[in-house]
Amino acid sequence: MYRRDFIKNSGLAVAGMGLSGLAVPNVFAGNEIQKQSQQSGHKEKLLMDTDIGSDIDDTVCLAYLLCQKQCDLLGITTVSGESVVRAKLASALLKAAGRDDIPIYPGVEQPLLTPQKQPVAHQVKYLSKYPHETKFPEGQAIEFMRRTIRENPHEVTLLGVGSMTNIALLFAVDPEIPVLLKRLVLMGGAFTYRYKGEPCLTEWNARCDPYATAMVYNAPVKNIISVGLDVTTEVVLEKDEIIKRFNTGILKTVLDFSGILDNTRKEIVFHDPLAAAVIFKKEICDFKRGNVEIEIESKRLEGLNYWQADEKGKNEVAFGVNKEMYFEHFFSTINP
Repeated sequence: MYRRDFIKNSGLAVAGMGLSGLAVPNVFAGNEIQKQSQQSGHKEKLLMDTDIGSDIDDTVCLAYLLCQKQCDLLGITTVSGESVVRAKLASALLKAAGRDDIPIYPGVEQPLLTPQKQPVAHQVKYLSKYPHETKFPEGQAIEFMRRTIRENPHEVTLLGVGSMTNIALLFAVDPEIPVLLKRLVLMGGAFTYRYKGEPCLTEWNARCDPYATAMVYNAPVKNIISVGLDVTTEVVLEKDEIIKRFNTGILKTVLDFSGILDNTRKEIVFHDPLAAAVIFKKEICDFKRGNVEIEIESKRLEGLNYWQADEKGKNEVAFGVNKEMYFEHFFSTINP
């Protein structure tokens, strides 16, 4: 199932449902919005945890990171069903980019306590066209993440753009890891409870493993940056524009995997690439600081994020995006 199908079919985009008990923020509340430019002049050490292979935005995100000159991508871990297939898809993109130096570790496939909602990696049907590795160090993803962060204390940004199972288990097996991170950046949540103008209570990554999501947001990470569905859906390109602009370099490979050319897909929503971009150009989004809690008691609302503004909170949540700035940044990074 794609993220867009989940929103459409799951009953969580619920028109007319009362939200009176939820703290819906005034998203452009003056000086509470933080606009802090990312300092340049050094490379950001980064780990990417991804469910690449389900929706194309993970592949777009990885392509962006491979072209981002300020990024030192230390490794990739995959999460959710068919994690080895997902590793193969990541490998195909690395080989297309000439970047076999980046290690890939298949991670955990099953959610902690809830049924699997994402059992397959749909983009496998395009894989045979591209060279890729077939053997990976299975069962070692959590230890790889743990070791890499411990070897680079307070220097690693962990980018999570899938369900949070790997990250939750990492924090569980080594409780010091959260305080050893430089920051945690997540594509997840729906902090205004809106999706394309309609009410929406939960987001796919959070819903796929709500208990893991709760563990991650409860962890003592000093800085958690969240870019939610309500913001990422503002950065969209339609089919004709994609064909026009994804015509050089690594973007040609992304186009092949996207489903655009065989009419499986008519647009690309830049969910995960937007989360990655704010690591390097934070002013693309408008942020507010506060606290986040995750619903796990209600079956129907598992993964719902409760948001409370707090200037001393550890969470920075995006509530707006400059679309023109984002696309200028993305394409100038991919095609400098």
